[in-house]
Amino acid sequence: MTESACRVCGKALPRPDGRRGRASVYCSAACRQKAYRTRRTGGGDAVHDLISDIERRVKSLAPERPEPFYAEVRALSSSVGRLRGIARVAADATRSGAPVRADSVTPDPVTDSAAPVTGSAAPVAADSVTPDAVTNPLRDGDELDFAGLVEPHRRELQVHCYRMVGSYDDSEDLVQETLLKAWRNRDGFEGRSSLRTWLYTIATNACLDFLRRNERRPQRYVPSPVPPSNDVTAPPFLPWLQPFPDDPETAAETAETLELVFLAAVQHLPPKQRAVLIMRDVLGWPAADTAEALGLTVASVNSALQRARPALRERLPERRDAWARGTDPSKAERALIERYMKAAVDGDMAAMTAMLREDVRITMPPNPLWFGGRDAIIGMLSQTFDPSSPAYIGRWRHLPARANGQLALGGYVQRPGTRVYRAQVMDVLRVEDGLIAEITSFEPHLFPAFGLPLTLTD
Repeated sequence: MTESACRVCGKALPRPDGRRGRASVYCSAACRQKAYRTRRTGGGDAVHDLISDIERRVKSLAPERPEPFYAEVRALSSSVGRLRGIARVAADATRSGAPVRADSVTPDPVTDSAAPVTGSAAPVAADSVTPDAVTNPLRDGDELDFAGLVEPHRRELQVHCYRMVGSYDDSEDLVQETLLKAWRNRDGFEGRSSLRTWLYTIATNACLDFLRRNERRPQRYVPSPVPPSNDVTAPPFLPWLQPFPDDPETAAETAETLELVFLAAVQHLPPKQRAVLIMRDVLGWPAADTAEALGLTVASVNSALQRARPALRERLPERRDAWARGTDPSKAERALIERYMKAAVDGDMAAMTAMLREDVRITMPPNPLWFGGRDAIIGMLSQTFDPSSPAYIGRWRHLPARANGQLALGGYVQRPGTRVYRAQVMDVLRVEDGLIAEITSFEPHLFPAFGLPLTLTD
């Protein structure tokens, strides 16, 4: 059945507001954080408790009541997903015999068992867990103990890696590398900094190693196949840029620093400046802790931050404060998404035109194609939606999603002569003043990460 009371304090949960996404099981952010901290301290015992909780909730399912059944299954999927994450970390740990890369910029104190990190806990790492509650299971426990302690940090570490490198695929690899390094060098963790700080330090340096091995420079888009209208120009081309799925419980806290335009701006900073800005301004780390994590002096950290901030501001839109969507964003967003999906199904170019700003822009990383200006874009789209046009590609359907704190749509196409709609594109929309200002279109291989199927049928 659907849960009606907070799992931590027992108070009644707020009524659902009708928005899509996973139902909350906590009455407040404070209770969610308390549950989060409790989960972090259990190691292997937490795994068995989680299994027991899943078993209890599965037995209570009532398929005879479809709506409560559906809501409870959605809530249950969160616990199953966490258990899957723990199992994945534990399985990776048992296969961790491969040597760690030697060409690492990570200072020895980060992962050397003889010299653990000793810095004080930064604000991002503050918690009330006693050092021994984490240190002993981490150092003395088995793979499941380790996985139970570090898995709750997986998503925030992946978000951190994603900000650093701008790619969902690479961020998955980097967080896995981080956890493997932590497992291999767990004897070096003595609790003088928090586990979270230690993991963030390893993750940041893993990202710096990656960026050193894979130099990435913004490029230029090729000329648009359709002449731009309204004097719209192409942005820098970042072929590695990918979307990141929202987490309903943390979207409000991370939205601004996960928006694609912020991610794109950060990618222009040199790696060390990028790391300093993210650790200082996004994570809120003190200069001293940032310096220790990166093997720099405090003066070097302050200097890098002073250079990074104005460079970032130059890359952000002037009207960034206008991105707020109004007094009832959920209602406005649903209305816009529904209009967009209907216009695509109907091939209604007049309705599509009414939703676009005059200076709207479409980009398609990793493809170097772009289109600028409402008139140019509508002229291009009208051909792909017209069954009599040689450029017609088929019938469209969309499913709503959320990416990078923004509206998103998974687009599916039913090619002429077929019955199946296949994943075609992930569109992330930037909205200003109720109109679509930018569409960033990505390849569809990440649909499963957004909970979207790769095919649909009539």
